[in-house]
Amino acid sequence: MAGSARHNTRAARRPGKTGAGAVAKGTKVAKSRTSTKAAATTPKPSPRRGAAARTAPAAARTAPAAARRPAADVPALIAALARTWPDAVCELDHQNAYQLLCATILAAQSTDRMINTLTPALFARYPDARALAAADPAELEVLVHRSGFFRAKARSLLGMARAVVERHGGEVPRTMAELVALPGVARKTGNVILGTAFGQADGVVVDTHVTRLAARLGLTTHTDPVKIEQDLMAALPRPAWTSFADRLIWHGRRVCHARAPACEQCTLAPLCPSASVPAAR
Repeated sequence: MAGSARHNTRAARRPGKTGAGAVAKGTKVAKSRTSTKAAATTPKPSPRRGAAARTAPAAARTAPAAARRPAADVPALIAALARTWPDAVCELDHQNAYQLLCATILAAQSTDRMINTLTPALFARYPDARALAAADPAELEVLVHRSGFFRAKARSLLGMARAVVERHGGEVPRTMAELVALPGVARKTGNVILGTAFGQADGVVVDTHVTRLAARLGLTTHTDPVKIEQDLMAALPRPAWTSFADRLIWHGRRVCHARAPACEQCTLAPLCPSASVPAAR
């Protein structure tokens, strides 16, 4: 009988599917559900640039509606830019895709005006990818010195030229995948080459001017160039991708400056949600 009592005592201590044990378990589940619901409604911080931003879900990358500026009327914006800058083109001097590729690599952290002063001598010395691939690094560094970061740029030019010769028979490739596989070439450069040299609208060039103006016009809330490009590709008709970027760059250089935008003289002011908000410029 004593053994039976001990058995019953152990059974009473063991959590079962009913009784106090069930209540505790149910309480724990309710707490878990409450925590999950609270977590789902807690605002998440904006993702940082880099790996965290790339892996964040689309919902987490989207700014709250209240934080967005109203976007400019895109068709009206395209028309206004076309009227204002009908002759806007890439301002890097070039005669072929090879020259444009070299000039675009050199233009990083520099200006088109500066690059245009040194490329005539560069192209006279190395008229094609095969000649550049065989260049003496020290001599090449002297030719591109004034572009800034000349050692890194010389390495990129040499690597690019050798890859073009080895992989593509000396001809600049015509696909984004092949272009961005070249040393010194990222998506921005690829878009310049495809859109300007080959007339292919594969994406939208996003430089510092496009980044600034796209934000001021309410076309994007992002600062990452890849996400800005995705927003612009979604907002613009494909035939306008290349010309829109060229005209926006011209407008940024001549009117919508970084520090002091000339809103009073801007033909886009009636369409721009930032034109009357000095603090947001």
